[in-house]
Amino acid sequence: MFLVVCVIASGCEPEANTNDVLSKGSITLSKATLQDKIKGGWAGQTIGVVYGAPVEFKYQGSLIDDKMNIPWHEHYVKYWWDKKPGLFDDIYTDLNFVKAFEKHGLQASSDSIAHHWSNTAYHLAHANQASRYNILNGIMPPASGFWKNNPHADDIDFQIEADFIGLMAPGMVNAATDIADRVGHVMNSGDGWYGGVFVSAMYSLAFVSDDPVYIVEQAIKTIPAGTKFHDCIADVIAWHKQYPDDWKQTWFEVQKKWNLDVGCPKGAFLGFNIDAKINSAYVAIGMLYGNGDFTKSVDIAARCGQDADCNPATVGGVLGVMLGYDKIPAFWLKPLQEIERDNFENTDVSLGKAYTWSFNHALGVIEQEGGKTAGGEVTIPLETPVAVAFEQNFEKTFLVERSKIDKSFTDEITLEFTGNGYLLYGNMVKRGKIDADYIDRISKRTYGSEPLGLAELNDSYVATMLVYTDDVVTDTVSLPMMNTARKLEPSWNYQMPEGIHTIKLKWINPDKNYEYRVNDMIVYSGNEPQSNLPITASK
Repeated sequence: MFLVVCVIASGCEPEANTNDVLSKGSITLSKATLQDKIKGGWAGQTIGVVYGAPVEFKYQGSLIDDKMNIPWHEHYVKYWWDKKPGLFDDIYTDLNFVKAFEKHGLQASSDSIAHHWSNTAYHLAHANQASRYNILNGIMPPASGFWKNNPHADDIDFQIEADFIGLMAPGMVNAATDIADRVGHVMNSGDGWYGGVFVSAMYSLAFVSDDPVYIVEQAIKTIPAGTKFHDCIADVIAWHKQYPDDWKQTWFEVQKKWNLDVGCPKGAFLGFNIDAKINSAYVAIGMLYGNGDFTKSVDIAARCGQDADCNPATVGGVLGVMLGYDKIPAFWLKPLQEIERDNFENTDVSLGKAYTWSFNHALGVIEQEGGKTAGGEVTIPLETPVAVAFEQNFEKTFLVERSKIDKSFTDEITLEFTGNGYLLYGNMVKRGKIDADYIDRISKRTYGSEPLGLAELNDSYVATMLVYTDDVVTDTVSLPMMNTARKLEPSWNYQMPEGIHTIKLKWINPDKNYEYRVNDMIVYSGNEPQSNLPITASK
């Protein structure tokens, strides 16, 4: 009975694998094999993101039935490359960090990485853009990714940008998580950071193990027990043991227990869920149920829904390392090879450069960790996973209400709520005619950018607003129109004294050509809400 309980309980550690490769102390690979696996990681990630492109966030809270065809065919990667180049943001934001290490060296500091990161020209969203705004305004890591400064701190951003870390730290899991500490706190914290730590560890382990179950079970050891992220993935591991042949049952269990996005204003109380926990759970499902088969693993991860391009990208990357570039089925690999030497949009990097940079970085980290790289082989000092620091966002911050506001203002707006925190969800808007120049610029929008009219014109106007909390000025916020500098939400505050509060935004430099739209007000409480279903008398 105890064993049954242990399998089901979320806090239990997975059983030790008797074939523990990490206990061997070191492993020797040819440099050709190391290069092949690194190429496989980048290739598999890119294949996965393209495969999931047509279903990305189309299935929010529902899985994709087997009868639903997800296409793949000759020239399919080139089709998306030309049609929606911003689709590849998983890869080129990842590569942005690779370039930072290429520029600043393997010991690059968080500040150096952050400055490099914040001066990119391409569109960002969620935790990425919130951190870029913070950095441009002098809020440096780890504060730039801390949840009280970044409402998107639990979002998936670092999870989908951490692939490169495991590629530069093959088999050296703790070296990978050290790099993840420097990079991930630029844009995330808590469970959002853990998503990238988990991915980094899986990539690192895939160099030394061809057992996807072992990879997942070891990778979760890098996450502190008792965190929500750890408990979520431990649940997936337990449900895989309980339902070894039914990934959909495990998906349903995840949905029932973990489908709540607390921080992201686009997902709070709605079907959209970009939270790192549940999307990492879908990655784990693809890994555990794919049985090491590239096609099956990527397909399952995509069919879990939500961020259905990023999740198969992660699985494809890990499987690409495990198998190596040359063993990725030609069905998948040949369409990718058409674009390997081309630079991603708004960058000067390509997959071809990634293959070389990551290989050189891996050699450097191996040497730093006491391994050997002389001659045609590398000897890698293997590491037993150690849990990183304990972090938990949104403590005593429970969702209680999402109020539809839908008001625009040009001077001031006052709102009231009852709770211990709030977030206003809205955006700056330019009033203006639609002319040929506007249409030309809008036509160049990239995949994933915001709807028309939401700060797509990169003009220089910056609105300044005073934030009054209960009639006291508590903040002054700048709201740039420029897309790359924009602030995603005008105002928020958490862990306030529980009670009735008024919030006022007062625009102190209004311009008749602009207005601010407040779409929703999300309200939090320090008290966990009970079910709001009516109580009925029992018969």
